[in-house]
Amino acid sequence: METMASGAGPWLTVVGSTMIDQIAYAARMPERGETVVGDRFAQGFGGKGANQAVMARLVGAEVAMVNAVGEDSYGAETIANFEHFGIDTTYVRRVPGSSGVAPIWVEPDGGNRIIVVPGANNGLHPEDGAEAVASQQRVDAVIGQFEIEQAVTTAAFRAGRERGAITILNPAPGAAVSPDLAAVSDWIIPNETEFAIIARAADQSQDAEDPSALAGLAAELGVRLLVTLGERGAALVTVDGAVQHVPTPKIEAVDTTGAGDAFVGAFAFGLASGWPEAAAARLGCAIAAESVRRPGTQRSFPDTARCREIIASLDSAAT
Repeated sequence: METMASGAGPWLTVVGSTMIDQIAYAARMPERGETVVGDRFAQGFGGKGANQAVMARLVGAEVAMVNAVGEDSYGAETIANFEHFGIDTTYVRRVPGSSGVAPIWVEPDGGNRIIVVPGANNGLHPEDGAEAVASQQRVDAVIGQFEIEQAVTTAAFRAGRERGAITILNPAPGAAVSPDLAAVSDWIIPNETEFAIIARAADQSQDAEDPSALAGLAAELGVRLLVTLGERGAALVTVDGAVQHVPTPKIEAVDTTGAGDAFVGAFAFGLASGWPEAAAARLGCAIAAESVRRPGTQRSFPDTARCREIIASLDSAAT
């Protein structure tokens, strides 16, 4: 088998959100009207779009980010963070108002609850996404999420399709997928909760454990479907409608924040590199599992050297 790591990396354009994560760790979550004392606090860079862009860059892709940030200090820090990773910020706009923030509560088992306040992310318009994708030197894949308006992602995906790029939608936070967006999405990658929300809106079975429900939703939306299942790995709906389970390494989770974004960024890298889709999903699972070993979001992601080790281990297992 030719090594997965051979050749230059793919070119990915991420049209999505940036956030400042404000993470509180506590022994238990407060009830309504209750105050609890937390164990510790951390602040870092996040937003599903930003996370996926950083992870794709760490694993080996050339990445351009399309977003709007505020005119506050968070906006300047966000742009500097992208530049630190070598991500193209040509299409990151500064707009009046505050940047996006995401207060996060993390429980002892690594589970989390998140409130997203979009802020400047709502300043991104459909023409911004379309023009950015159309003007890129090269685009192998376009990635989008639901922390910006669906119309923006739709316009960017349409421009990507016109250039022959793969379009990958992570429908998070969970919401129904607009028909226009579904029509220009090649892949949709929800977790179990998001799958249930999308399936309910499409009058389909909401049971992510049922292969026929997965295949039924993929057929209804006319997309390829890959559902992430946390510690149980992922479920891949193949071209012929069968469901293939992709396992994840067994890891003791410290903090699951950002694990889904790590999966999407790594999977997109693999798919846009021309890997078999199951191999790209295995990479996504391995990278996501590695990220839950450490607290935080982007700072929990494996660095480039560790990503190369993971890729080499997948190569070794496949030969």
